[in-house]
Amino acid sequence: MIDEVAHALECQDYRTAARLLKQLLKQEPQNPWVKLYLGRFQEDTGKLETAQKVYRQLLQNTTNPKVMSQARQGLERLAAREQKQRQEALTQATADPSNRQLGVLILEPISASAKQVAAQQLARIMQIDPYTARLQLPTRGWRLYRTGPVGELEFYASSLQQESIPCFWAALADIQKISVFGVDYFSEGDHRITNSTTSQAAVICRNTQGQKGSLTFNWSEVTQRVEGLLPLFEEVVDLDVRRKLTRKTQTLDYVQFCDLHLPQRSTILRFCDRQYQFQQGIAFTTKQKNSENSQLAESTLRQGTTRLNWNNLLDFLNHRLPQLPVWSDFTNFAEAAVDYREMLRRLPSHIDLFRREETPWDSAFQLYSGLIFLKNASEK
Repeated sequence: MIDEVAHALECQDYRTAARLLKQLLKQEPQNPWVKLYLGRFQEDTGKLETAQKVYRQLLQNTTNPKVMSQARQGLERLAAREQKQRQEALTQATADPSNRQLGVLILEPISASAKQVAAQQLARIMQIDPYTARLQLPTRGWRLYRTGPVGELEFYASSLQQESIPCFWAALADIQKISVFGVDYFSEGDHRITNSTTSQAAVICRNTQGQKGSLTFNWSEVTQRVEGLLPLFEEVVDLDVRRKLTRKTQTLDYVQFCDLHLPQRSTILRFCDRQYQFQQGIAFTTKQKNSENSQLAESTLRQGTTRLNWNNLLDFLNHRLPQLPVWSDFTNFAEAAVDYREMLRRLPSHIDLFRREETPWDSAFQLYSGLIFLKNASEK
């Protein structure tokens, strides 16, 4: 009957092959030849994953050299078939010129319990070893995993999502379309910190060309807040292990940034603790408000530390936007993202800090905030 199954498969008579295999599986369920032809039947009828499992089980549990040889050949055919399908899909995905623009593929966090299975699927889809795949799957925060043509990234993202691996892709061009305004200060207007019923706010801000103006918005337009620390680097002279002078770069300080997203306007309002003019506009504490006409209060405000002033600003935002989602895992994201220097050079940071040398950290923050902006907008 085994020969009859082989003949039916050769003639592509899958109905007969299925009937014969069903009988053989009842009569000889442990016969390796029966299992081999079961794998071949599944391969020929398009059940590739099931066929692969059968072939692998045969290699693990069978000592018959002929069966093992044919099982290996089956796995080789499956691999070649998958590679061909993959290449055809990638070619089709990037056929449209608009799908060739540069983008990024982001892996979202996955639970530790699901990581082992997900690593196997990531390894298969991306054609890497499972150990490396496991290391690349994040359990907290986002991870910039790959850059390339957006059509290709969309193909990979779709394949990963089908295997329950959370991820998404985005085009750099879409991030560049978002308007970014650097905020100098909140102007007085009619809104004061003690008036919780006020629905509008006004800021004095600068566009990317440095032009100064004002922008009035409703607090209800703000959908989320993004916070991050950007390092300031300094070159220092130090002694190495041989007591020789050597130059190295170290982190001197950190600058705090906070973005407010206004997706209806395709706008980001960007606050920076080094550039916000705390002596201008509204006061962020009740004490300052009640004494705002007092010269002493004004002097006290000017002498306040940057950290204290910044915390007061964040308290003000918390008061105005108490239920707003806050994204603050930038450092974890950036530690991997800064390795993609060539890609980040193509993304304007809209951050104006005095630096002796260019750093990818500034564009990494723009990427992080822009990705959050786009992801939130796509889910509405």
